[in-house]
Amino acid sequence: MNEMAQTLLIQLCGLVLAPLLIGIVNRGKAMAAGRNGPPVLQPYFDMAKMARKGATYSVTTGWIFRAAPSVILGTTLVAMLIVPVSGFGASLSFAGDIFLFTGLMALARFAMIAAAMDTGSAFEGMGAAREMMISAIAEPALLLIWVALAITTGETSIQRMLGADLGTAWQTAAGPAVAMLTAAWFLLLLAENNRMPVDDPTTHLELTMVHEVMILDHSGPDLAYLTYASALKIWVFAALMVSTVTAMVTGPAWVDLLLFGGGMVLVALLVAAAESTMARLRMVRVPQLLMLAVALGTMSGVIALGVR
Repeated sequence: MNEMAQTLLIQLCGLVLAPLLIGIVNRGKAMAAGRNGPPVLQPYFDMAKMARKGATYSVTTGWIFRAAPSVILGTTLVAMLIVPVSGFGASLSFAGDIFLFTGLMALARFAMIAAAMDTGSAFEGMGAAREMMISAIAEPALLLIWVALAITTGETSIQRMLGADLGTAWQTAAGPAVAMLTAAWFLLLLAENNRMPVDDPTTHLELTMVHEVMILDHSGPDLAYLTYASALKIWVFAALMVSTVTAMVTGPAWVDLLLFGGGMVLVALLVAAAESTMARLRMVRVPQLLMLAVALGTMSGVIALGVR
């Protein structure tokens, strides 16, 4: 089996294992609270139950609402193909693919917001407005991380950015800059996936919901699509974080794969720890947290530029 086939096979495995990250997060939170909690395979059972049900549409919704779940899932799937797996690369890679990745994430968010607005509900419009506020800072933070990685490695392809050159950077004076990027990735993971302390994915209190309020009118297979897309999005950002760290260690294929798998589980446990120990921030405090990711990306780029 050639290298491209191996990479594609591993990423296809990611399509199957992505919901498992949600299961690990939920189980970790339950254990931290002293409960048994749901099984780690519960997300699969939930999506299967949703897929078996029929979809119900409000008379006020149009084609935008019906198309949004497919658009969101499709863009997330393509973005996943661009993200490399440690030591194996990516199925889709070319110079400047950072802009495609950023655009795909923005398109998925736009589809989500447009679907929420299409319902004509002020309640979902509130969630859409909050999502736009978060994106106004999260997307610049993502671009600054790409700029810092481009300065550090001299590449504009995600696969090459997270490759051997980044591993070398860990061992030079640029090491602190790459460590800052790792922290920035984690903050973005929490913000982009509406996890604590940015949003509480388990709440049903109207005044605090962001993501959950935008999908209240979705049901059946549409809700299964959105749930699966959320799992894939967490996988994508966790893979970016893990690939940034494991770039410093390269070895046989089985070692790289083991490190990647262990890193993904560790990220899920970190998310569970954050949600178990932190309260949800007041909405006016969320931009301050995201500005920390902006500052980390900026400082990382400045340090990397000084080293070069």
